[in-house]
Amino acid sequence: MKRLIVLIFLLNTAFSFSQDDELESLTIQLAYQDPDSTKVNTSINIIKLLFKSKKYTKALKFVQQSEKLAKDLGYNKGLAEIIFLKAKIHNQEGNIPKAITGFKAAKVLFQSMNDTIAVAKVDSNLGVLEIEKGNYQDGLTYALSAIKELEKRNLYEELSQNYESLAKAYHTSGDLEKAITFNLKKLQVDNKDNNINGLIATNKDLGDIYTAKEDYSQAISYYESALGYAGTKNENFRAKILPYLGNAYLKDKDYKMASRYLVESINLNRRFDNQEEVLVSLNSLGELNLHQKRLKTAEHQLIEAANLSRIINNDEQLLRNYQLMKVLDSTNGKFDNAFVWQSEYYHLKEKIDSEKTKNNALKVIDSTGDLTSTRASNILPITQNENQVSKQKYDKFKLIFYALLAAFAVVLTSFVLFYVKRNNRLKYTRELEAKNKKIELQNEAILEQSKNLENINKVKDKLFSIVSHDLKDSLTSTKGFIDLLKDGQLTQEEFQSYLPELSESANNASLLLFNLLNWSKSQMQSLDPKPSLFDIKEVFTEKTKLMDQKFESKGIRLVDNTLRDFVYADRSMIEIVIQNILANAVKFTNRGDTISITNQISNGRAILSVADTGVGINKEDLDKLFVSNTFTTRGTEKEKGTGLGLTICRELVELNKGNIWVESDKNIGSTFYVELPKSKVENPGDT
Repeated sequence: MKRLIVLIFLLNTAFSFSQDDELESLTIQLAYQDPDSTKVNTSINIIKLLFKSKKYTKALKFVQQSEKLAKDLGYNKGLAEIIFLKAKIHNQEGNIPKAITGFKAAKVLFQSMNDTIAVAKVDSNLGVLEIEKGNYQDGLTYALSAIKELEKRNLYEELSQNYESLAKAYHTSGDLEKAITFNLKKLQVDNKDNNINGLIATNKDLGDIYTAKEDYSQAISYYESALGYAGTKNENFRAKILPYLGNAYLKDKDYKMASRYLVESINLNRRFDNQEEVLVSLNSLGELNLHQKRLKTAEHQLIEAANLSRIINNDEQLLRNYQLMKVLDSTNGKFDNAFVWQSEYYHLKEKIDSEKTKNNALKVIDSTGDLTSTRASNILPITQNENQVSKQKYDKFKLIFYALLAAFAVVLTSFVLFYVKRNNRLKYTRELEAKNKKIELQNEAILEQSKNLENINKVKDKLFSIVSHDLKDSLTSTKGFIDLLKDGQLTQEEFQSYLPELSESANNASLLLFNLLNWSKSQMQSLDPKPSLFDIKEVFTEKTKLMDQKFESKGIRLVDNTLRDFVYADRSMIEIVIQNILANAVKFTNRGDTISITNQISNGRAILSVADTGVGINKEDLDKLFVSNTFTTRGTEKEKGTGLGLTICRELVELNKGNIWVESDKNIGSTFYVELPKSKVENPGDT
């Protein structure tokens, strides 16, 4: 890799030196040449080299000298080329009026020489400039007229600029299909020209268009492609793409990927002070946290996003922010605030729609603005005789004028009265609509509260069911053994033989209570992880010791492949997870089966696994394991469960920023995986 970097550096240096050598050689030639067309051509080559090196001030000095010489010689071909280059320099310096004037002057000269390629290049540049100014009608005319010749000659650089301008114009005007067509054409020429920056920008533009079309899978595909061309090292490009990619995943309901990209996005864009991208990231993170019920964090992010929207005058993102704030306050039961956000949303939407209508109207005027002068030039002058109207006709017209004036006054009065009445009616209608909206929001809140109460009742019913059946059975069994022992009905030998069963019953009751307490706490949303660094091997060792008796009673062989490794999580919660998974493995293995425990590192995170050679799980039951509070089956020796263990495991793992999943084949065995962070993870909500 180091050799490759050194080679690239040497090649760039050699290229730089070769350019300097060529410039020096041409300058020496120019000094000794006679003042003729050859001298003009040498000057043009020098100007091109200086333009490529971005030495615009020096290039303009050569332009001034060579332009005068070309005019004196009447050398139109050289003059046209010099004026064209001068216009390109003005464009790079940001002097757009001078650039447009220069391009038009060069076009006239190229047309006089029937140089169709040069005319196409000029039209391409004019199209780009006019579209950037917002003159879409003129820009489209120039750009479309240039395309045929540019395509025929395979002039990729000019074609890329042309396609980009056309795509931008059609995107702005709302014709998304044509915008897609020209962006795809641009991708083709950028690929042929190996224009990496162009490929990045075009893929992102296509992602934006498909996001506007709400085709989020296509949008993700193009954003990912742009990210791929940008690579991991070009953080500036990544920063510009990530917020939109994260937002597309969010809209596609892939919250895990959305979180990953949005967290990276906001960190990068805060570092580069990209306020537009920070704003998009904040609104998207706020929406993500709303979906994941992190309401406090969502509120902080949305408030910051609202303030930033106003600072940089981004009404589109502010509109989105109002909508999210309404949902947030509705969820929190703050219906008065939600109603205010709804009102702000509609006011801002009316303003944005009004501005869009105004801009469209201006475009129509711009595209037809010269019709007035054309029509005016066709009006014949009125002769003096026609202006001399007789007094009789004049009096007649005067009478008609006063009659029309009176009629106009009556109509105007009627119109004013109608307008006042209409305004009052509209005001009343708006007030009525506002009250209806408020009632709707209140009804939604009542429905949500009803659902919460139903959920709480289900939790209560589940607890009573388990306590009255499973827990009662375990305690009754244990009490029976104790009563027999107390009454002296069991000999010491009999008691010793029943002791493992008594221990098993007590362990089952203990694990059941353990799971019940944690599950009920999680349902009431009261679990609060306290993460720290700890050695996962120690936890495995402690929990397998507790299970030794169960392993021995079933003749299960334990294979311990664990290594000393640290994870960052709440130790007590992870102990619960491992204990439940090990208990499940024992429950669903036959005598003589094997249980293997392992831990490894993948992508900077710890992966824990518990594999067994037991009975396995039916494919149709796999999706029920982590989501159902009622799904349970008996073990290989009729062991009972509550159906809560894996539900608790999932909730505890997710609280610790981890993931849990299972792979299983019927009659072959199952492997449960737990992925945990090895260091502190920034919550998307804390960023």
